[in-house]
Amino acid sequence: MNKNTAVTIKDIANALNLSASTVSRALRGMPEIHPETRQAVLQLAEDMDYQPNQLAKNLVKSRTKTIGLILPTLSYHFFASMLNSIEEAAMQAGYSVVVCQTNESYLREVAQIQNLLHSQVEGVIMSLARDTSDFEHIYRLQRKNVPLVIFDRYSTDIDASRVIVDNHEAAFKATQHLIENGCQRLGCMAGPPHLLISNERLRGFKDALEHYGLPYNERYVFYNDFTQENTMMQALNMMSLPTPPDGILTMTDRIAFATMYAFKQKGIRIPEDVAIVSFNNDPTCIYLSPSLTSVNQPIQEMGAQVVRLLLKQLENDQPVVAETIVLSTQLMIRESSMVEGRKK
Repeated sequence: MNKNTAVTIKDIANALNLSASTVSRALRGMPEIHPETRQAVLQLAEDMDYQPNQLAKNLVKSRTKTIGLILPTLSYHFFASMLNSIEEAAMQAGYSVVVCQTNESYLREVAQIQNLLHSQVEGVIMSLARDTSDFEHIYRLQRKNVPLVIFDRYSTDIDASRVIVDNHEAAFKATQHLIENGCQRLGCMAGPPHLLISNERLRGFKDALEHYGLPYNERYVFYNDFTQENTMMQALNMMSLPTPPDGILTMTDRIAFATMYAFKQKGIRIPEDVAIVSFNNDPTCIYLSPSLTSVNQPIQEMGAQVVRLLLKQLENDQPVVAETIVLSTQLMIRESSMVEGRKK
C-alpha cells in the first residue's frame, strides 16, 4: 500500500479477512463483536495509523475543551512558570489543561503522549525531554491530526509550530558580557550534545569568542546531563585543568547553582577566580552569595504565544502552516560576573 494513501476500513477488513461492517462495528465498540476480534481490529488500526473520516468523526465527537501539556519536569523554575502562563492563557480561552511530566525520560514521554490521546485532548503542547532523540511518537501524534505546539526544547526534525527564544543571540551577549568584564579564558557547561537549544547556546558562545579574537578550546567545554552530581564533578574537572577558565557560561541556572556550590566547597572564589553567567533567571539567583547573572526569558509572552498558536489550529477547519515565534531575552547582570580590576 502507498504510504501516502489513507488507510480505510476496507484495508483493515482485507488484512484480517473480515467484512467491512464487522470492522466498522469493532471500531465503534459495538457489544456484538467478539472481544478477540475487536482487539485484533483495534491493534491493526493502530499499527496502520487508521484515521476515521474526519467529517463523520466530528458529527459524533463532543468537544472536550482540554489541552495536554507535557513538561520535562516541574522542578525547574522555567517549566513551572511556563505551566502557570500556559494554564492562564488556556483558561481565558475556555480550555482546561492536563499536565504530564516526563522526568526527562524519552520512554515516559512516549507513554504520556499515548495517555493524552486516550484522554481525548484536543491538542498537545510540549517541550522535549532531555533523553529524546527519536521522534516517531510525535510523528504518530501528527498523523492522527492532533494539533501540536512545541516550546523551548525543540527539534528541526519536527514540522510543528513552536515558540522559542533566540538562544544563539542570548549566549552571544552573555559571553560578550564576560569578555567585556575582563575574562580571557572562557569555559562552557553545556547540556546533552543532542539537545538543540544547548547546541544553539554553544554556537553563540563560540561566535562571541571568534568575534573578540579569543580562542575556542574544546577542553573548556563540558557536556552535562543536568544532574547535580554530574554538574559538580564536571565543574571541578574544568577548574582542575592546567590553565582553568576565568569565566564560565552555564546552560541553566540549576547547572550554575551546583557549579557555584562545588566551587565554594573547594575555596574557588566567584567572581574573583572565575565569573559565571547562566540561563533562566530563577528567582533564587538574587538570593545567592554572590547573586547570579542570568538570561531572563519572557515566560508570560511565551505561554501566551504557545496557546495562541494551538488555538489557531484548533479553531481552523483547514490545515494550518507551522509557525516559529522567536522571542528576545534580557541579561540580568548581578555579582557573579562583575569582576573589578581585571585587565580587558
